[in-house]
This record gives sequence, C-alpha cells and structure tokens, in this order.
Amino acid sequence: MKPHKLIVFSDERFTVGKDEDSGGYYVSIPVSNGLVEYSEYYAIADSEFGQLNNAANELRGLVERCRAQQNDANLIVKPGANRGSAV
Repeated sequence: MKPHKLIVFSDERFTVGKDEDSGGYYVSIPVSNGLVEYSEYYAIADSEFGQLNNAANELRGLVERCRAQQNDANLIVKPGANRGSAV
C-alpha cells in the first residue's frame, strides 16, 4: 500500500486518500494500542468516494463507524492481536 492523502481533516483526525498501488480510495484514522500510535486504513469504493466527497456529514458518519470498529470488513490491512483503539 502506498497511501496518498487527498483531504486531511486535522481537527477531526482523519484523512481521505487514494492508494497509489491499487488505485482505490481509503479513509484513515489514528489508533493507539498503548505502545504505538498508527493508522488504520479502510477501503471505500470509487462511487462511495464521489458521494462522500460531496457530503461531509456522511463522511463523518463513516469515520465514526470506523472508530467504533463497525466497518472492519473494509480494513485494508487487518490488525494484529494487540489492536489499538481510536484516538
């Protein structure tokens, strides 16, 4: 995976970008497992990106589902045994 940030929401701590290797879009959020802080990347479909890009509230809703670990089916890299929590 080679992430390329397209939109950074610093105040809300998430990023929307495009994976330069696959060409797919993603949403990333920071997480911490107590030892290290890292990002989790969630795939979003091209059509979903187009819709979300124009609807900030829907985008924030998606991010909240990711933070609550309710969108794990779309994780690009599956977490290890010591998975972090959203920060």
